[in-house]
Amino acid sequence: MLKYGDKVGIVACSDARTKKEEGTLKELTEILTGLGLSLVFSCYIFEKRAVFSGSAEQRAGALNALYKDHDIKAIFDISGGDIANELLAYIDFDLIREDPKPFFGYSDLTTIVNAIYKKTGNASYLYQVNCLVWENGKTQTANFKNSLFNGSNDLYEIKWEFVRGAKVEGIVAGGNIRCFLKLAGTQYMPDLDNKILFLESYGGGVAQMETCLCQLKQMGVFDKISGLLLGTFTKMEEKDEHPDMTELVLNITGDFDFPIAKTREVGHQNTSKCLIIGKKYVISSLES
Repeated sequence: MLKYGDKVGIVACSDARTKKEEGTLKELTEILTGLGLSLVFSCYIFEKRAVFSGSAEQRAGALNALYKDHDIKAIFDISGGDIANELLAYIDFDLIREDPKPFFGYSDLTTIVNAIYKKTGNASYLYQVNCLVWENGKTQTANFKNSLFNGSNDLYEIKWEFVRGAKVEGIVAGGNIRCFLKLAGTQYMPDLDNKILFLESYGGGVAQMETCLCQLKQMGVFDKISGLLLGTFTKMEEKDEHPDMTELVLNITGDFDFPIAKTREVGHQNTSKCLIIGKKYVISSLES
C-alpha cells in the first residue's frame, strides 16, 4: 500500500486536539517520517475555540484537499470525540469515489468511515494511528510497517471467538456503537442487508449499551444482518460490569439465529488491530 517517500495526510475531523497533545503528534511525526513517509498536515488539528479546531466546512475542506491531491497515498485521522458527523454535509464523496485512497480513523470517526463506504463503496480502516506512539507502540509500529509497506497481515489478523454459530460471512460495517447510531435516519447510514455488523465502545455501562442495542433492534438492524462481531467495551470491562456485553447481546437477539463472534483485539486499547469497514470477511471457528 505504501512505499518509502510516499506522502500521507494527517487530519483531525472530530474534536480538536489539545495543546497537551502536541508532544504526541511530534512523536508520531518522528515515527512516520522515520518510516520514510512525507507528512501533509491539515491546518485544523489543534483547539481554537472549545472543541473546535475550525468550522465543519473548514475541516471537511482540509480532508477534501487531501483526496484531491493525487500525491497523497493515505489519510490518517488522529482525533476522536463527538463532532465528526458535522463534516458529512461538506465532504466531497464524488472526489473520494474517484480517488479511493485509504482513510484510517476510529471511535467518533466511525461516522466518516461508514459514510465513505455508503456513499462511495470504498473500504476504510477502523484504526487509530496514534497507537504507534502509545504504550504498545513498538509492536504497533512493527505491525504497521509490515502490513502497510511489506504486505503482511500483521495489523489485520484478528482472533475471533464465537459465542453463537461457527461461521460468518459478509461485508463489515459499524464501529463505535454510540457513534454509529449517529447515522441512523440519515443518508450516510450503510445498507445493512446481509452485512456483518461490528460494535465496540470506550465509554458507557450496562444501561447505555442496552439502550443502544434496543435502538438497533427497533431500527430492524437485527432482521437484516448476516452476523454480529463484538470488539472491546472498555469501561464496562474495566469495572467488570454484569451483565456484560455478550450477555446483553445474546439476550436482545434471542429471537434471531445469526452468528456472533467476539474479539479482544479491536477497540480503544493500545493493542488494537485494524478492522476494514466495507471489506468482505469470512470468519469461521476453525480459523479463529
